[in-house]
Amino acid sequence: MCRHVAYIGPPAPLRSVLIDPPLGLYRQSWAPRMQLHGTVNADGFGVGWYADGDPVPARYRRAVPIWGDQSLPDLARVTRSSAVLAAVRSATPGTALGESAVAPFASGPWLFSHNGVLNGWPGAAAALAQPDALLSLEAMVDSAFLWALVLERLRAGDAQDIALAATIGSVEAAGGSGRFNFLLTDGRSIVATTAGDTLWYLRAGGAVTVASEPCDDEPGWTQVPDRQVLTAVPSRVTVRPLSALLEGIGVH
Repeated sequence: MCRHVAYIGPPAPLRSVLIDPPLGLYRQSWAPRMQLHGTVNADGFGVGWYADGDPVPARYRRAVPIWGDQSLPDLARVTRSSAVLAAVRSATPGTALGESAVAPFASGPWLFSHNGVLNGWPGAAAALAQPDALLSLEAMVDSAFLWALVLERLRAGDAQDIALAATIGSVEAAGGSGRFNFLLTDGRSIVATTAGDTLWYLRAGGAVTVASEPCDDEPGWTQVPDRQVLTAVPSRVTVRPLSALLEGIGVH
């Protein structure tokens, strides 16, 4: 559930990433074409972007459908960035609502989004973290919990791809299950996983876009198979099996 997109390339208006593409995130909020779980993403949206010379991203999040925010089109028209991550939310039943529950989640230079579900939330979290860890979450949602696990690894020095892969591996090794399509950026690269839902990427015009589904019907979009880890910069996209990364760090 949910749809997300990330862009890195020449500075571009947020509108050109979010609203203008005929099948982009804006339209995916009410008419996704490839979403495997859920039919509409109306439980809020969020946009994160980077300003020149500032490694800490700005965020704009709302608990309303993206089409219901009358300020967003103007904001997106005049705001330019070379790195963007945005998401529209379809809330899992039983999880919290509100702006704090909407991706992107952020800390330091990182923006993070989760398209999926941790089955058995919140009970399933008990086997994965200390109880006080749940009390410190920004919102009582599975995505915020998974972000906390990823962030712990990033702060410990793990590379972005390792942090995402190891989080999935540790959750599954502890008996957790679900769908774990993660999207992460530090403003310089995009890292994503496929584990239960769709993901595509496009390299064009000196930029790279990674999205839950193609934002238009133009040629050049490439689908990422399931259980893969993608690392992307405008000049290169690498896709590797999740299992290979887990074997490399000793998580099975």
